[in-house]
Amino acid sequence: MAAPEPAPAKPAGPMSDLVVVEMGTLIAGPFCGQILGDFGAEVIKIEDPRNGDPMRQWGRTLPKGLSPWWPVIARNKKSVTLDLRTPEGQEIARTLIAKADVVIENFRPGALEKWGLGWAQLSELNPRLIMARISGFGQTGPYAGRAGFGLVGESMGGLRYITGDPDRPPARAGISIGDSLTGMHAALGISMAVHARDRTGRGQLIDAALYESVFAMMENLVTEYDLTGYVRERSGSILPGLAPSNIYPCAEDEMILIGANGDRVFERLAAAMSRPELKDDPRFCSHQSRGEHQAVLDALIADWTRTRALEGLLALMEEHGVPASRVYRAPEMLADPQFAAREAIIEADHPVFGGIKMQNAFPKLSETPGSVRWAGPALGEHTEAVLRERAGCSDGRIEELRRKGVI
Repeated sequence: MAAPEPAPAKPAGPMSDLVVVEMGTLIAGPFCGQILGDFGAEVIKIEDPRNGDPMRQWGRTLPKGLSPWWPVIARNKKSVTLDLRTPEGQEIARTLIAKADVVIENFRPGALEKWGLGWAQLSELNPRLIMARISGFGQTGPYAGRAGFGLVGESMGGLRYITGDPDRPPARAGISIGDSLTGMHAALGISMAVHARDRTGRGQLIDAALYESVFAMMENLVTEYDLTGYVRERSGSILPGLAPSNIYPCAEDEMILIGANGDRVFERLAAAMSRPELKDDPRFCSHQSRGEHQAVLDALIADWTRTRALEGLLALMEEHGVPASRVYRAPEMLADPQFAAREAIIEADHPVFGGIKMQNAFPKLSETPGSVRWAGPALGEHTEAVLRERAGCSDGRIEELRRKGVI
């Protein structure tokens, strides 16, 4: 019998020609590295040899004593332990960076300069280097030296004030959105800088501030205030003037999200409700009038939905072409055929957990897609291999560095 044909090799990601040195910790810098690694870059993550990235211990639960967050944010990365506070550690970092394409860091501005690893030193060492510097307030300005976590960026960028119910203090999103937005902006900046380097032959500095990355998402918040004096306020689960677009109660304590604020979509919703006359009601006949009578319209729809089961409502909305959804949690995602059909959730091998489920690499590229090749590595798992291959260290030198606590 003929041997089976080997499985076709997965196409290399679009960034498979890039070597990235990640010196960030926690979320913003590492999320940038996660994106680049998902799309093929060789990401060498430098970690403190004593405890590594604090994300190794983060999480509401620690199954088997390990963070379920780490396998995701550190996936596709090589862990190299290196004490950057020592002259020998700094010298090895410079050796690695001299041959790298990209450096990602999210220390407080000025920290790397003290170690001889600032932009001026590194760009002279490697003129093609692209360096993404992530911080709370950017590398310049009166706030540059302040400590700035993602939640501060969310507050200063305007997101916190408008999030939550109007009769309560500002709420936070259920994820670290400020950090993730900044990591994504930094990855976008790196892509732009790689494109520019193809033309100029030179790298450049990317200055990604947490507050600016959040502020960039704030739509017309400043412009509307500048033109009209209106200060956007918290509005709970709605956007004022956009109706109907809300979460409504169903039978058996379930919920459905319905978005039917366009005129034709609202007409289809009215038909689904067996209330076609609503489209001609002066209170609901236009986008503006529905916005002016938003509370009345939401109450009317809620009275209708709360007497019906979720599955039946979803089927009815699909039949009438009305955008609607159940309110998803992890269990619903894992059971959903759309997630399965598009492989939105994959399973990666893990030495302790075995198979571990996580989100796939997004967005989908037709010719050079991203992929999850391995889950977050053990602390220092790749130190020896990387130092041999990229820093030219002998076994004796590696042992010496280990004895000194440099790695």
